[in-house]
Amino acid sequence: MSEGEQNGRRYPRNLQGVLQMAVDAGPAAEAPTPVQPMSEERKTWLREALSEVCKGQLDEVEQIKQCLSVLRKENVGDKDENGEEMRDEDDEDERESAFEMLSELCENLDNARDLMVLGGLELCVSRYLCHVQSGLRWRAAELIASCAQNMPQLQDHLLSIGTLPKLLQLTDSDPNPTVRVKALYAVSCLVREQEAGLQAFLAHDGFSVLMRGMQSENEKLRTKSAFLLLNLLTSHPDQKEPLVSMGMVQQLVSVLRTPHSHFHEHVLGALCCLVEDFSKAVTECRIPALGLEELLRQRAKDLQGKEESQEELEFCERLRKICFSVQQSEDLGMDR
Repeated sequence: MSEGEQNGRRYPRNLQGVLQMAVDAGPAAEAPTPVQPMSEERKTWLREALSEVCKGQLDEVEQIKQCLSVLRKENVGDKDENGEEMRDEDDEDERESAFEMLSELCENLDNARDLMVLGGLELCVSRYLCHVQSGLRWRAAELIASCAQNMPQLQDHLLSIGTLPKLLQLTDSDPNPTVRVKALYAVSCLVREQEAGLQAFLAHDGFSVLMRGMQSENEKLRTKSAFLLLNLLTSHPDQKEPLVSMGMVQQLVSVLRTPHSHFHEHVLGALCCLVEDFSKAVTECRIPALGLEELLRQRAKDLQGKEESQEELEFCERLRKICFSVQQSEDLGMDR
């Protein structure tokens, strides 16, 4: 326990907390008051509070440096009979613990920026996204995701050092399911609401990666892939044309024909986004071989009365109305 806590005060860990403490300690009245010299007691309190903040911040920077020191160590384990490194479980545990501490510290945006300045992100990308141990690969991806959220400066930096192609590759083909899910999470943090990230995503055929993710056996990966597709289509309707041209309608319908899962809600949502105000997608949905109208009719029947499936049912009915109502048939020739 710190000295401040022993004296009955808990000092904030950052400057925002100091400002809030100052507001809380200030006069409640809004009217201006005459300027008076600061009392010695108040000066002492302010010095202690600022000292505690600075000490805490320095301590966290030191913790980041210590974690990076662990992660920068070279492997010095014994060799097997083929001359390859043998797994050192103690060393792996130490590195995993370093990643977990960094992920916790970097929930603070200042710490995330410090990690970037200290070269931690380059280390994650260059060494740990391709590490032989899956537990280190997914923790590196998780740390990247944590740092990239709502941080344009860090997003730009990560894109500039080639992070996105490596994350897409992990999402697409890593043998470990947790790595694939964490890598997709990091992809999402780099491309949502980030134009440069979206362009890099498109340049590396990211939508095909999402399509394959929805067809995988990994339930979490299917769900997150479908959700990201829906999010990107909602935010970027200009992507409808290339997606329909690459056969996305047919592929999404084929996904709906797999055993029913809650992620089908996002698939139906994505189909709704594709067909709204876009007749080419409507025409694709009406291809008789797809059998989409009957599929939607049966799905709506199965979902009736299930409270937890109401949003999926609404997407289902909306898609039927847009693609297969009589009025839509009459208007299709007038649409663009």
